Amino acid sequence: MFINKLNHKSFSEGYIHRLMNILGITARIRRKKVNRKKIKPEYTKENILSRDFTAKAPNEKWLTDVTEVSVLGDTRKLYLSSIMDLYDNSIIEYKLSFKNNNHLIFSMFDKAIKKYPDAKPIFHSDRGFQYTENAFKSKIDEAGMTQSMSRVGKCIDNGPMEGFFGTLKTEMYYGKKFKTLEELRGKIVEYIKFYNEKRFQKRLGCMAPLEYRNHASTCA
Repeated sequence: MFINKLNHKSFSEGYIHRLMNILGITARIRRKKVNRKKIKPEYTKENILSRDFTAKAPNEKWLTDVTEVSVLGDTRKLYLSSIMDLYDNSIIEYKLSFKNNNHLIFSMFDKAIKKYPDAKPIFHSDRGFQYTENAFKSKIDEAGMTQSMSRVGKCIDNGPMEGFFGTLKTEMYYGKKFKTLEELRGKIVEYIKFYNEKRFQKRLGCMAPLEYRNHASTCA
C-alpha cells in the first residue's frame, strides 16, 4: 500500500502497476555488481551499523561508497562517490571524478563536514582502499565520528547505498546512449537533484527525501 502523507490518499500496488501499464512505464532490471580488485588494508573496523538502516534524526547514520560508469568508445571511467543520510535516504554530498583515488573520497568527505560541522554520525562504508587508510582514519577521528565497515564480501551490509547506485543506473544509465563522459556526468548531476527533490520513496510515505526531511522538521 502506497500512502501519500500530503494529500492523505492511499493507493494499492496493483493500482500503481495498472497505471504503469496504461502509461507504458516498465521497470528496468538491475545488473550484477562487478567485484573490484582487493588491496590489503592498513586497518579495518567492525560492522557497528550491523544492518540497522533506521535513523531517528538527520546526521545520525551516514553510508558511503563509490561506483563507476563508462561510455562506449571512451577508455576512461567516471567514478561517483556519495554519502547517504539514512534518516531520509538523501544524498547529502557527492563528487564525480575520472580518477578513483584518495582525493575523490577525501574531498567529498571534507565538503560534507563543511556542510554539517556538528554532525557526529556512524560513518559506514565497505573495506575499499580509501576507507582503510590511516589518512582517512585520521579524518574520521578528527571529525568525532564512529567508523563502521561492511564485512568482507557482504554488500548487503551497505544495502541502501548499493540500492541507490542500482536505482541511479537502472533509471538513467542502463539502456541509454551518451556521446561523452562529460554528457553522462551532467546527467548524473541532474538525476541526483531529481532523486533528492522529486523521486518519491515508499519508505518515506511516498515523499522525496528532502521533502520528507522538511515535512518532518515542520511537524516536530
